[in-house]
Amino acid sequence: MPELVPFRPLRELKREMDRLWTEFFGKETLPEVFEAEWVPALDVSETQDAVIVRADVPGIDPNELEITVSGNTLTIRGEKKQEREEKGENFYRIERSYGSFVRSIQLPADVDTDKVEATYKNGVLKIVLPKKAEAKGKQIPVKVEK
Repeated sequence: MPELVPFRPLRELKREMDRLWTEFFGKETLPEVFEAEWVPALDVSETQDAVIVRADVPGIDPNELEITVSGNTLTIRGEKKQEREEKGENFYRIERSYGSFVRSIQLPADVDTDKVEATYKNGVLKIVLPKKAEAKGKQIPVKVEK
């Protein structure tokens, strides 16, 4: 009776195939068809007046990005379209990859959605979400009694 082999996730299978191809051919030659779904990396910081979110979205047309704030949740949607062309003496190859992403995060404070600003520069999307007045808090000075 044949032995049952446990299921391996596709990423693990691709790593193993890459290792075998690298050993045999001396370089990785398999296309990246088994790559995990891509989502942009995010940095979230908070100042006294705003929450600032930076998203790494290289190669994405800024006009293809959709940013929404609903309640305390910021959502960034977009689509990555990538084409890689390679020509050699005896070959020609073009690989295309397309995929949409959605990234949602809970905001650490209530924000004024009417004043949210988004800018894009060098593949980085920066979203500044000003806090509502009540979310900023009020600093109370300490009086020293004599």
